[in-house]
Amino acid sequence: MQLVLTRTYFPEGTNGKLGYEGKLICNTIELPWKNNETRVSCIPEGKYFIRKRYSNTFQWHLEVIEVKNRSLILFHPANSALKELHGCIAPVTKISGAGLGLQSRKAFTKLRTIVYKALDEKQEVVLIIKS
Repeated sequence: MQLVLTRTYFPEGTNGKLGYEGKLICNTIELPWKNNETRVSCIPEGKYFIRKRYSNTFQWHLEVIEVKNRSLILFHPANSALKELHGCIAPVTKISGAGLGLQSRKAFTKLRTIVYKALDEKQEVVLIIKS
């Protein structure tokens, strides 16, 4: 399975569209690009792998692995990149501004369902990030 995240960059945050086989799954919000600095920047464009992860904070969610000089880059619910993200990616139903979105839990549940199904079928899940 190959997911494609197409980004648009703004000083206040990064907005994106996450798709699979040419169809939109959800929108995304992230921190602005700040040279991949830990906890204040979105991650670099490129190719990554996704796996399941569990934490007490987010329960079952998704982790983007093998990000250069970064760790614990997650897909998890959030509606404000600057207030709620530290480098992670938040699925949102609708973009409401630069790095801002609405109905994140709904979008996250949709994304997690699609990705977990592929992982349960032993498919490799690849994330391509581009602008």
